[in-house]
Amino acid sequence: MSRNALLACAAALALLLAGAWSMRPGAPVRVEVPGGLGARKTAELLGAKGVVQSVFVFRVLLKVTGLDRHLKPGSYTLREREWPTVVARKLTLGLTDDMKVTIPEGFMASQIAERLEKAGIVDGAEFLAVVAKRKLEGKLFPSTYQFPPAYGAEKAASAMEAEFQRQIGAAWAAAAPRPELSFEEALTLASIVEREAVLKQERPIIAAVYLNRLKKRMPLQADPTVQYALNLGYWKKGLTRSDLQTPSAYNTYIRRGLPPGPICSPGLESFKGVLDPAKTSALYFVADMTGGHMFSETNEEHSKARMIYKQGLRKEKERLKREAAGK
Repeated sequence: MSRNALLACAAALALLLAGAWSMRPGAPVRVEVPGGLGARKTAELLGAKGVVQSVFVFRVLLKVTGLDRHLKPGSYTLREREWPTVVARKLTLGLTDDMKVTIPEGFMASQIAERLEKAGIVDGAEFLAVVAKRKLEGKLFPSTYQFPPAYGAEKAASAMEAEFQRQIGAAWAAAAPRPELSFEEALTLASIVEREAVLKQERPIIAAVYLNRLKKRMPLQADPTVQYALNLGYWKKGLTRSDLQTPSAYNTYIRRGLPPGPICSPGLESFKGVLDPAKTSALYFVADMTGGHMFSETNEEHSKARMIYKQGLRKEKERLKREAAGK
């Protein structure tokens, strides 16, 4: 396009804008722009909300400036009869009202509800009610989300479940061969692995240990299941003998087999560890003081490993006491 043509286009656009937005901006308007909506539909949405007075003029502005290819989805607070360049700037820079919230791997539903409520996204009690009704424990995928304020329990839970299906569901569909477990059983085991594992490379080994115990009809004796059974809303450290006797279907010290359902939301790597467990005959593991674990095939080996761990724990406590005394 020639320079004269560009100037003529700009002049015509300026006249259109002056006529279409001659009034001052009005009341705030919340507009949620879905992903993949496109410039034309976005302009129509803004027109329907009263943010733009002329859908045609706004579309011309986006087209001439090339901003039509850079609109970002999200929840926006705009104003009625907003100046078009302000609207275009907000949508292209993604200046949304969305709150960014990160859900770590291994969070149980009550922890997720607490974090979402603190961010002002949901009412925690309502969120837990949705989880209970739809049986979503373990199916709220751990990730970083962007939700608008007061988004609501149903919509937030649905978004997290959709991501779960996209990640975990896809991994299950692609697995070949699959373990001799149903999808729900694999998810439940993955949630235990998530709480036990620290190192990524150990997830398939820990999964294999529990699968080996299941085959031999041995109790899993997984501490995280007891922590979940205590129903404290957090993961208690240092379980007591009394804790290990907690009457619950989730307590794998007193009940054989897998618990009735997941105890937390596992990440993709833990689920993959269950789908493709390590080839090992190990039946036991204990922490090794470095963030990893020592794995054993026999009870005798496991007893030695536990002794090594306890010795390491004592040395660490003594070191900390010396450091404290030196201060």
